[in-house]
Amino acid sequence: MALIGYARVSTADQDLAAQRQALEAAGCTEIVAETASGAAATRPELARLLARIRRGDTLVVVRLDRLARSLAHLLAVLARLQARGAGFRSLADPIDTAGPSGTLVLQILGAVAEFERALIRERTRAGLAA
Repeated sequence: MALIGYARVSTADQDLAAQRQALEAAGCTEIVAETASGAAATRPELARLLARIRRGDTLVVVRLDRLARSLAHLLAVLARLQARGAGFRSLADPIDTAGPSGTLVLQILGAVAEFERALIRERTRAGLAA
């Protein structure tokens, strides 16, 4: 029953130190780090982590956007964790799927985050067109 942290940055120019520090402070005994865009469909380190996580383990992230690129992706990751008997916790949101209320809050926040990302894309396109 381990707390396993997952830290991600989008580019090699970004630093994982703040995420690592928060995950260590939360009690993570292992931290898996990855450099990949949030929109990337494939994240090898995350895939390996999800393939080996065990019943009773908890996947911990600093924020939801470090884990999933969309609500659909977030729900797919949560389904994989649930199928393996593992939990999920987001430190900043704060979400813990140990109970049904945590899962509900996670789904609502995921939908809001996806909506916000769509608005940002829309504003960026409008700005580029102008």
